Amino acid sequence: MSAPAHTIVFTPSGRRGEVPDGASVLDAARALGVDLDSVCGGRGICGRCQVVPMEGSFPKHGLTSAGDHLIPFTEPEERYRERDGLALDRRLGCHAKICGDLVVDVPPESQIHRQVVRKEADAHRIDVDPIVRLHYVEVEEPTLASPGGDLERLLAALERDWDLQRLDVDPVVLPRLQQTLRAGAWTATVAVRDATLITAVFPGFHDVALGVAFDVGSTTVAGHLCDLHTGDVLASAGAMNPQIRFGEDLMSRVSYVMMHPGGDAELTAAVRTCLDQLVGDLCAQADASRDDVLELVVVGNPIMHHLVFGFDPTELGGAPFAPVTDRALTVPARDLGVHANPGARVYSLPLIAGHVGADTAGVILSEAPHDQDVVNLLVDVGTNAEIVLGNRDRLLAASSPTGPAFEGAQISCGQRAAPGAIERVRIDPATLELRFRTVGSELWSDDPGAPTPTGVCGSGIIELIAELYLAGILTTDGVIDPAAKERTDRVIDDGRTCAYVVHDAEPRLVLSQNDVRQIQLAKGALYAGCRLLMDHYGIDRVDRIRLAGAFGAHIDPVHAMVLGLVPDCEPEHVTSAGNAAGTGARIALLNRAAREEIEAVVGRVEKIETATEPRFQEHFVGAMGIPHATDPFPRLGAHVTLPERAPAQAPRRRRTRERSTS
Repeated sequence: MSAPAHTIVFTPSGRRGEVPDGASVLDAARALGVDLDSVCGGRGICGRCQVVPMEGSFPKHGLTSAGDHLIPFTEPEERYRERDGLALDRRLGCHAKICGDLVVDVPPESQIHRQVVRKEADAHRIDVDPIVRLHYVEVEEPTLASPGGDLERLLAALERDWDLQRLDVDPVVLPRLQQTLRAGAWTATVAVRDATLITAVFPGFHDVALGVAFDVGSTTVAGHLCDLHTGDVLASAGAMNPQIRFGEDLMSRVSYVMMHPGGDAELTAAVRTCLDQLVGDLCAQADASRDDVLELVVVGNPIMHHLVFGFDPTELGGAPFAPVTDRALTVPARDLGVHANPGARVYSLPLIAGHVGADTAGVILSEAPHDQDVVNLLVDVGTNAEIVLGNRDRLLAASSPTGPAFEGAQISCGQRAAPGAIERVRIDPATLELRFRTVGSELWSDDPGAPTPTGVCGSGIIELIAELYLAGILTTDGVIDPAAKERTDRVIDDGRTCAYVVHDAEPRLVLSQNDVRQIQLAKGALYAGCRLLMDHYGIDRVDRIRLAGAFGAHIDPVHAMVLGLVPDCEPEHVTSAGNAAGTGARIALLNRAAREEIEAVVGRVEKIETATEPRFQEHFVGAMGIPHATDPFPRLGAHVTLPERAPAQAPRRRRTRERSTS
């Protein structure tokens, strides 16, 4: 006589089925395709398969469920409760066996493909499904009658308990395999990458798997240490890119490589050392071991990408800007000099074009314009702005050579964003009185105790020039108006032009006419790149603008449009995406399917090369005006009273367009 069958319903998935009497909840979940986690293979060690049996009548499902429709608490469950704590309403699915009809809830933390919600209201969820997973096994000991290899017995255990077949093994695992198995008394936890490759073996039960997502920029390198099981960010750290000593912008670094034999090796060594040090810093913050870091993801512009992987970037310094490869890459971390688990791998998102890199692929993955109906304009502002335009129907990408002015370079009073740098500016249009706020302080300059400024950073420069324009001190063609000397003593003579005094004490901060021109050149290039993509897309307006990157996170959207940094848009639809490239790297770290997704999306992005487009120069000339020589800004004008435009004058100085990336 066959054992009786019971009906089980899992929530929130709603999966339902008949299971034999005495089957465990974990076995039922696997049979019905329910998302229930387990690392220990049903031994009651890991605690990841916790479930909540429901009480009461469920007419919708046609059954009555009760906690005693599971067998009483087992000894392994009691041990787990004493050791790690187990809520009174929870059971371990691997040991809770079914003896009656049951409705059982699988809480989010027990789901394999759990979700991490980013804080931004409009951001998508991250499904946690990492490419590296841990598997606990009990391995048969060798005997004189069965003296086969330890590796073969380990592989047999993985096939028996986890149905993992035909696995490859990273050779780095083998030298210590025998010591590891014996140290764990013939139990071990195996890290398997992509269900095909053993990359690490830990003695006994091991429940820690970590990963690091890196955003390698030309100025700074940022890293996030993540728990590959929960998706939580355990630590974050950043550092100045040490390659700056070889050149502030990337083209100067390419020039260094071209002029110094072996220069590429020097630059590669510098950035790799930085990555390795950041791994150490992150692990120290989280009190974690480097040996638990099993996967790393890197995004960066094409030149940074090439230097991280040891490729000569020379070809990216001139047309046709051909990369060594634009495909996604995976290499052992040890080959890059990064000290993590010896079997750890480094994955890079694909490049989009010779000057649109894996960081932009990360922005696309984070912002997901390919899943939306509205037309998005994504702008990662830096020394080389990377721009993406489109929606689910079509995506275009380009880079635009903005130069380092937005980071405070080439500006007489400029500096990088650091404590003391002016980041917010307001000018009263009636009195022309100026107020400012510095990084690290909530006080305005006219508040008691306000700190002394040290310079003006990028966001402060944008607001300063926009406020000067709104106050009538700066003309549409970017000239500091000499007539403004009659209205404010902050406008002073500076040779044949005028300048504006931002801070008339030590240190004295003055915005010169040349400073304004540098910003015009930078913003003109960015606006021209945006308009060029709009031309190719066949539109005159965009629905939504997202400003990415550390700089984009601090730009005020209204001031950005007053300056003419981006095309006209409803101000409330111009928002910061934060470090979207870094978020994209974190998504790729935590979700294996996201890698396939972005590789497919990048393959259909249309690349527009601004260097060969005649209309780029046409757009650039018009974009030198503030906000533009001719383009109307009606949506901005509905929110801000713009000065009446004077006829635009062509800038005296022709721009030398040099290539660089951020």
